[in-house]
Amino acid sequence: MKLTRIAPLGVLALAGALVLAGCASNETAADGGSSTAPSGDSTAKLSGTINGIGSSAQGTAQQTWIAGLQTANPSLNINYDPQGSGAGRKSFISGAADFAGSDAALKDSELAGTFALCVDGTKAIDLPVYISPIAIAYNVEGLNDLKLDAATIAGIFSGKITKWNDAKIAALNAGAALPDAAITVVRRSDDSGTTQNFTEYLAANAKDVWTEPSGQTFPYQIGDAAKGTSGVAEATKNAKNSITYIDESGSAGLSIAQLKVGDAFVKLSAEGAAAVVADSPLVSGRAENDLAVNINRTDTQANAWPLVLVSYIVACQQYQDAAKGALVSNYIQYLASASAQQAAAQQAGSAPLSAELSAKVIAAAKSIK
Repeated sequence: MKLTRIAPLGVLALAGALVLAGCASNETAADGGSSTAPSGDSTAKLSGTINGIGSSAQGTAQQTWIAGLQTANPSLNINYDPQGSGAGRKSFISGAADFAGSDAALKDSELAGTFALCVDGTKAIDLPVYISPIAIAYNVEGLNDLKLDAATIAGIFSGKITKWNDAKIAALNAGAALPDAAITVVRRSDDSGTTQNFTEYLAANAKDVWTEPSGQTFPYQIGDAAKGTSGVAEATKNAKNSITYIDESGSAGLSIAQLKVGDAFVKLSAEGAAAVVADSPLVSGRAENDLAVNINRTDTQANAWPLVLVSYIVACQQYQDAAKGALVSNYIQYLASASAQQAAAQQAGSAPLSAELSAKVIAAAKSIK
């Protein structure tokens, strides 16, 4: 599935300039074409085809990026299928995709294996390109400004809290119009990086209630299950008195709960999500160019939103097909640029990478061969 969308004029204008800054001299393209101009030459063009599979949370951003980059480079063909993070990583590992979009970094067990498209003895790396708050979105008529803390969210999504007027919800929402109605939980049916980030948050902040380990598979068989960001959004919109966890980009048309962070209730914001990521270290023990982030899920700084996902492009450090590697390298450099990040923020509500993290991603992307 090739995502296409008419990008904003600003995206189209910036695409040509951004990609050229990363173009390597005399690259042979995957389809036999070439970009013959040296780095920085305004006449350089990328050509060839790369295919990605993965994160549905990245879907809107990928639409924006692809439309802009392909307009500036008519011989370039980028396909991205938002099947979900788990499907993306499996496809990349098997060689069915040239790169994966994933809302969770590669696991140690995955890194211990082999990657079909990578040079023997080399591994894949995780490069963050998309930061977004995860919303607790709900569809309850007449209920505005819902407030929830981690323990109450854990109770709802584990099936321990089953009614909207439960005492634990009422205690956080004095005077709110809480219906005497059953809560319909909407969860992901597919292996999902959004689920992993959501369950990591609950495991870190509500250990007494959320007793299952974090992971990409939702651990409780409750409520309604739907595939992908668009699937849970549609299911929640169609079910009265429902609630879900969802990347903010897919929450349009739903109400979004405030989150208790420390002693204050915080409204969802991309800035709050970005601040948490900026304060979080990288995962230790990874390869030099692997930039997996160890998110501080218990961050309580003012206006922080620790229920956040960092979504990655997973790529080979060294591809067996060097031309394919050059295209992936240039694509990631483009995604991490300040202007491309701003374009995604405008379209998807994501949080742009900080200047420091952007520079690290671009440097790591340049190392891809």
